[in-house]
Amino acid sequence: MITPRFSCSQTAESVIISVYCPSVRASDVEINVDGNLFSLHINPYFLRLNFTNSLIEDEASTAQYDPSTGYLNVTLTKEIRGQEFKDLDLLAKLLAPRPTVHEPIIEVVSSESTAEDPDGLVAETQKLSLHEREILEASQNDWQLLQEVPSPEQPSLRVNARYGFLDLYSGYFINVAYTENEVNELGPEAETSTLLERRQRRVEHEDEKWDEEYYMADFADDDYIQELILWEHPHLSDANTAFNEKENAAMLNLPRKEYIPSTQQTYNLYLTLATILFSYAYDARTTQHDPTPESAWTICSLTPSFSALDPPSYHNVSSINHSTLEFNPDEISASFVSSYRRSLAFPLYRSFALAEKCREDVANILLKGRRTVFRCLLETKDILDHHDIYYVYSKIWVNDFCVWVQAYASDERLARLGGAIRDASVTKESIGWDLERLEIAVRDSQSGEQREVDSDDE
Repeated sequence: MITPRFSCSQTAESVIISVYCPSVRASDVEINVDGNLFSLHINPYFLRLNFTNSLIEDEASTAQYDPSTGYLNVTLTKEIRGQEFKDLDLLAKLLAPRPTVHEPIIEVVSSESTAEDPDGLVAETQKLSLHEREILEASQNDWQLLQEVPSPEQPSLRVNARYGFLDLYSGYFINVAYTENEVNELGPEAETSTLLERRQRRVEHEDEKWDEEYYMADFADDDYIQELILWEHPHLSDANTAFNEKENAAMLNLPRKEYIPSTQQTYNLYLTLATILFSYAYDARTTQHDPTPESAWTICSLTPSFSALDPPSYHNVSSINHSTLEFNPDEISASFVSSYRRSLAFPLYRSFALAEKCREDVANILLKGRRTVFRCLLETKDILDHHDIYYVYSKIWVNDFCVWVQAYASDERLARLGGAIRDASVTKESIGWDLERLEIAVRDSQSGEQREVDSDDE
C-alpha cells in the first residue's frame, strides 16, 4: 500500500483532510472514523491518521474528488465544536500508530476454579482449540500498518509525458506497479516515454506475442470463425437511430468540454476513432454483441492508443496535405496495420479474414453517421467503465471522443472516412509476419492429407 501525500487544515466546525490520489475510482473509496482515528483506503493508497481530538461523521461531513487535480478533500465534523486540533502540520505525529495499552501478564498456576475465578473462565480458555485461540488473540490486538511520511515530489529533468485525447492527460500511470494492468505495455515508463519510444515498444511487443502455430491452427480449422464473419451487426441493419433511456442518461454524465484542435490534430482524431471502432467491432462480432468479462481486455488490447498510448497517424509521408482532411489511402492502410497485427497476436480468434470483416464494419458504422458512431462509443465506454482497471482508458480517451463526436465531428467527414476505409487495402505483406507462406503451408498440408485418404479408400 502507498501512503499518499496529504495535508490537514481546520475551521471552527470541522477538519479538512486533502489527499493526493490521482487516477483512482472515487466510488471505491473507503473512509472510516472512530473517535480520533481516521482511515482511508482506495487502491493502491492507504492512510491512517491519529488526531488529538475526536471527529464524527454527520450530515455536514463530505468527501469530494477532483479528477483533474487528483485530490480527494474529506471534511469531518469536530465532536466538540470550536475545539482546536493541535499539530495538524506535524505529519509524522499524525501517521504514528495509536499507542497500545498492555495489560499485566498473569501466570496461571492452577486451572481449578478459585474465589477469584468462580466461573472457571481460565479453565475454559485453556480448552479452546488452537484456531479459536488465534481468533481470540487477534481480536485483542490493534493491527496497524506501518506508515512513513511521503516524500515530496522531486524535480525531474525530464518532462512528464502527455497522452490521451489531444494529449490532455498525464499522471494516470504513476502507480501502475500496484495495479494488475495486463493491457499496459509501457509499465511505469508510460509517464516519461516519448511517442517514438512507445511506438517501438508496441511493435516489439506485437512481434513477441505473434505465434505462427496459433495462426495456422485457426486458418486450418476456421468453421466457427466463418460463422463470426457471416454475423451481422444489429446497428448496421437497424434503421431506428433514437437513443434509449440508458444512452440518454450516459449522455448527461459526459464531461462538459470544449476543444480547439489544430487541423493536424483533427485529422489524427478521425484516424484514432477508426482504430477504436475496429476494436469495438472485433469484440462485438466475436461476442455476437453480448459483451463478456473479457470484452474490456479485448478492446484495450486491440487499440494501440490504449495499450501503448500510441495513436495514429503511423504513415510518415510529408507530401500528405492534412489541411483539406482528405484521407490518404496509404495512411488509412497504415493506421489499420497496427490493428490487424494486434488482432492476429493477442485475442482468442486470430484470422486475417476476420480482421478484414471488422474493417468493413468500421466503414459501415462511419457511413451510418454520428448517431451510430456515438452509440458504439457509448457501448465501449460502458464496457470499460465497469472494469476495475481499464476504466482509466475511458477517462483519457473514450469520454472525450463521445463529446467530440457529438459536437465537432461532421457526418460528411465521417462518411468520407468510411468511404476511404471501405476502399482501402491492407495487404498481408504489410503485416510483416509472412502470412502468405503460412497459409500456403496449411493448404499443402490439408491437400496432402486429402490425397492420403483418397488412396486408402481406393
